[in-house]
Amino acid sequence: MNKIKILWVDDEIDLLKPHIIFLESKNYSVITCQSGQEALEELAQTRVDIVFLDENMPGISGLETLSEIKTINNSLPVVMITKSEEEFIMEEAIGSKIADYLIKPVNPNQILLSLKKNLDHSRLVSEKTTSNYQQEFRKIAMDLSMVSTYQEWADLYKKLIYWELQLEEIEDSGMFEILESQKTEANQQFGKFVDRNYEDWFTDTDAPVMSHTLFKKWIAPEIKDQKTLLIVVDNLRYDQWYAFEDTVNSFYKKKKEDSYYSILPTATQYARNAIFSGLTPLDMEKKYPEWWKNDTDEGGKNLFEDKFLDAQLKRLGLDLKWEYHKISSLKLG
Repeated sequence: MNKIKILWVDDEIDLLKPHIIFLESKNYSVITCQSGQEALEELAQTRVDIVFLDENMPGISGLETLSEIKTINNSLPVVMITKSEEEFIMEEAIGSKIADYLIKPVNPNQILLSLKKNLDHSRLVSEKTTSNYQQEFRKIAMDLSMVSTYQEWADLYKKLIYWELQLEEIEDSGMFEILESQKTEANQQFGKFVDRNYEDWFTDTDAPVMSHTLFKKWIAPEIKDQKTLLIVVDNLRYDQWYAFEDTVNSFYKKKKEDSYYSILPTATQYARNAIFSGLTPLDMEKKYPEWWKNDTDEGGKNLFEDKFLDAQLKRLGLDLKWEYHKISSLKLG
């Protein structure tokens, strides 16, 4: 295996000899330069894996050298090292996409940590993720054999999705296949759980929140005294929500996250209309035959969501001014 090559640029490079000896003892190859110009000339003829760059040098400054390095190779990781703790220098360096920022005097372990973080990151994350999942595997298997309530199933589902996303980030197909087998078993067990309990949920006072009770139990109490934006996204898996949750968090801060159980079938005609109407499909058909569409009926099956919602608001005694906007498609990413 080829040694990792480090280009270390500092006008006082001789004072860093102990650090260089330490890195060489760890099997790193260190090339040294004493100026930004010398570093740029070296990079023109030598491939390196990472650059340690002093911020304060005579001639071409560290920030100017950084800019030139990014022009030569934008993907080359550069670690800025400086005596200064001035905020504008940090912001300049970070804005130039540095890999790390170290304040002098640095010790050998700081340098080693920065190297591992930037060059060994994928391997270390992969090994740690695999190890953690192996430890979690037995617990998930035990949970699968003991889970008995709708809340426990929701928690287990979130745990499986968490590990699915973690294992997707690493190169270990074996672990991912094991997780997939656990998900398959969980789906089978969950199907049996729903089959045993679904009918009782329509009469049980301790039933989970479902499509037709979602608005009344969770949303109505929140909208009485404040302006509210309600967004209903159809056909969105939990892992897909994770993919753009950070974008939403830029505008809204999450106070709480809950899971509800869709009525069956989960198709738009039934489950989504049940959210807006607060009714089961049978009750929708009885109370509002002009808005309800059976499978064999012509026309769209969710064309009257605004009317269903207006009727539900009145039924709940909520006299609100509100607007309904429907987006037929949403492009993510």
